Amino acid sequence: MADRKQALTPYLFLLPAGLLILMFNVFPLLMSFVVSTLDMQISFNSAKFVGIKNYLDAFADRRFINSIGVTLKFTLLELPVQTVLGLALAAFLTPNTAVNKILRSIYFLPIICSATAIGIMWNMILHSNIGLITYWIRAAGMGRVNFLNTQGLTLYVVLFVTVWKTFGISIIILVASMQNVPGDYYQAAEIDGAGKIRQFFYITLPSIMPAFWFLLMTRAIGSLQIFDIVYTLTGGGPNFSTETLVTYVYRKAVTMGGNMGYATAMSEFLFVFIMFITFIQYRIMTKTEQ
Repeated sequence: MADRKQALTPYLFLLPAGLLILMFNVFPLLMSFVVSTLDMQISFNSAKFVGIKNYLDAFADRRFINSIGVTLKFTLLELPVQTVLGLALAAFLTPNTAVNKILRSIYFLPIICSATAIGIMWNMILHSNIGLITYWIRAAGMGRVNFLNTQGLTLYVVLFVTVWKTFGISIIILVASMQNVPGDYYQAAEIDGAGKIRQFFYITLPSIMPAFWFLLMTRAIGSLQIFDIVYTLTGGGPNFSTETLVTYVYRKAVTMGGNMGYATAMSEFLFVFIMFITFIQYRIMTKTEQ
């Protein structure tokens, strides 16, 4: 009897956390699939079962298809910029000098700021009429540049602001991983005549791969779910060229008739895609570590 109580004790400690996960993660996830099969407004006044009609309507929605394309393009641009920039700066900021500590703090500051505030701030800085940067460009005689309303350019502005907002966490994670690499490895490499670049690619990178894959997975998920910076910076314009999937889901659920069932059905596509991407990355990470 005592052995049985001892075996059950860990599960009793895990029970509160398990209940919270069920209540706030598993149950809402299951309910979202139910809502996606309904024709239901945001007011919840009435709900009509329509089956897979919302999913079929999504495939025929050009704006939905466009938002998927914008989201994928943004993710494919953001991931390499984020990781390469994070790796490069982390390599320089790894030594625990006073200057490096100050620089790490400066780079991390945007992380603790609200993404909404960041979007509004850069909207004012880059505004075509009142923006500080656009004023400097005009003062330099380079003409007027509309960063926030030029198709083909504005998505890269969103990319810049997003990387500026988030690359601080990449630096901190990578710096912490690089500092945990045993110094004996580098001493042995120096004795063998390996330079700093070879040491980075043959010692540092293999040693920090678990942290690198974690960073890659979390940033991929964050990029696919990008919303707040887009919504406050460009609103999805111009011509829906920066309208991501989450931005369109929000508009469809709240501002465009409030069709919660259809918006939830679109969000299920994002859920399945993120789950697929995460699974692929996890498999690659596992094989790489082995």
